[in-house]
Amino acid sequence: MSVDFTGRVAIVTGAGGGLGRQHALALAARGAKVVVNDFGGARDGTGGSSVAAQAVVDEIRAAGGQAMANGASVTDMAAVQAMVDEAMAAWSRVDVLVNNAGVLRDKSFAKMTLEDFRFVLDVHLMGAVHCCKAVWPLMQAQKYGRIVMTTSSSGLYGNFGQANYGAAKLALVGLMQTLALEGEKYDIRVNALAPTAATRMTEGLMPPEVLAALQPEAVVPAMLVLAAADAPTRAVLCAGAGAFEAAHITLTQGAWIGTGPDAPERLAAALDAVRDRHGETVPGSGAAQGTQEVARALAQAQARA
Repeated sequence: MSVDFTGRVAIVTGAGGGLGRQHALALAARGAKVVVNDFGGARDGTGGSSVAAQAVVDEIRAAGGQAMANGASVTDMAAVQAMVDEAMAAWSRVDVLVNNAGVLRDKSFAKMTLEDFRFVLDVHLMGAVHCCKAVWPLMQAQKYGRIVMTTSSSGLYGNFGQANYGAAKLALVGLMQTLALEGEKYDIRVNALAPTAATRMTEGLMPPEVLAALQPEAVVPAMLVLAAADAPTRAVLCAGAGAFEAAHITLTQGAWIGTGPDAPERLAAALDAVRDRHGETVPGSGAAQGTQEVARALAQAQARA
């Protein structure tokens, strides 16, 4: 299968450096017209300049591609809408959105201010919401869209000192799950990428020899597959150092405990069985949990009849 983006228009946020830059360059190299968005702030989100985004645009154009720079902050819905409007005015469509913009304000939860918690959620989660909201009606109208959220192992599995970042990153998976369901009839496919890469965001978090193995380029194939015409939907791909995995939110078979004053004690006694992963499933939607629970309750009632 050839992964080709000829004739497609892509928006990549946070594309002035690191992983976002590699995403933008790769999409352009495979034929996409690319909006290179980057607020140009520091790793903690302070400051701002469009110089980095323009440098990536210059690279793309020098290689024969088409691109435009945009310095909007994804936290500003009006600026995001203006960015999408600019892309439409130039190229008449938006096919791919890669929500890559992010910031770090790491501290242990005890030392973290609520301001820093809210700001990280605002950039990662609401930034993605703003971008999705701006492109969604266009993708519905053209009956085609590919959206890639950038999640993280910190959100999927936790990481010390990143309560704000982890909360935002797992929230993006929840956003992905519902948008994929709502977008299905319009051929809007929504996926998430959990990258492990050496970028400005990870400097100082890993030893030099590990960072050397984690070049951002090694993550890009996963993004391209998740954004391609033949992309899956509702997938979470993990990528780093040339290795790729899939992450799933699963539901165990569980056990029927029932109700009554001693239900907590009976649940505690059966907790190992409830958590047993044998036969676990990946639900098609949130309704699967309730369906399974009600089915167990009805089966018990029938058995007693």
